[in-house]
Amino acid sequence: MEDKWRRWILITAIAPIAWGSTYVVTRHLLPPDVPLWGAVIRCLPAGLLVLLFARRLPRGSWWWRSLLLGVLNVGGFSVLIYIVGQRLPSSLAATLMSTSAACIMLFAWALLGQRPRVAAALGAAVGIVGVVLMLGVGAGPVDPWGIAASLGAMVASSFGFVLTSRWGQEVPALAMTSWQLLAGSVVLVPVALVVEGPPPQLTPEGLIGFAYVMLIGTAVAYAAWFAGLQRLPAAAVGLVGLLNPVTGVVLGVVIAGESFGPAQVVGLALVLGGVVWGVLPHRRRATRQESVPDRQPGEAPEPVARGGMKA
Repeated sequence: MEDKWRRWILITAIAPIAWGSTYVVTRHLLPPDVPLWGAVIRCLPAGLLVLLFARRLPRGSWWWRSLLLGVLNVGGFSVLIYIVGQRLPSSLAATLMSTSAACIMLFAWALLGQRPRVAAALGAAVGIVGVVLMLGVGAGPVDPWGIAASLGAMVASSFGFVLTSRWGQEVPALAMTSWQLLAGSVVLVPVALVVEGPPPQLTPEGLIGFAYVMLIGTAVAYAAWFAGLQRLPAAAVGLVGLLNPVTGVVLGVVIAGESFGPAQVVGLALVLGGVVWGVLPHRRRATRQESVPDRQPGEAPEPVARGGMKA
């Protein structure tokens, strides 16, 4: 059981590491003035590609579930992040988004009946402090609308991830990934047309950048993330998500030559320590609800009593 737990933690970690790597790619290869079309170009082909492998369309309630989850996790999230990027310093925005680890724990408690353990809560708190140190929050103006948009994006994605964990036990992760990416893209297209006009013409560098964020930063990342949500407690997945800003900072230092001082070293140690501290207790004392199931995605879930709403 511990080997399975470790394996799914590592698979889930692919997602925040891939998302963290897209910061450098976006800054150096992608056009800076079309974030909404960028999200469509990134998510729509990725959704079609994953659907080609999944070979499964939604049925019944999964039509409206895919639309709701696509808005929360992909479409609406991208629009809010666009507002955040226009109004807040990136360090402050990333720090606010890192609080999703705690938000996911609260939603998991309310909707899944997964009471957060003390070690997981402390691990999230330590990790968030580490993110603050790494990013050096305090520089630049603070826009209240940017703060509101950042908190909205954090709450929307956290709620969407927990709903994905609740509803997603009955379908394969690849199918669920494709449905959400496509639904989110459909919502984004009219917004992009109104706000940014027609789709942009891409340079060769832009094509290379979008190929990376589409394949690695979207198709692979979302599939790994949703697979983790099927197999692990939502609190553990939220803690693993703290690797996102860590990856962005590390790659910024290695590739872009950004500064990395003592505060960043301490922050990095706190984030990694918080993730390990918060995740390991679950592995040692896994319960029936928290343990990694033996079944494969798409098989009928075992009848486990869970709190929260049903749809």
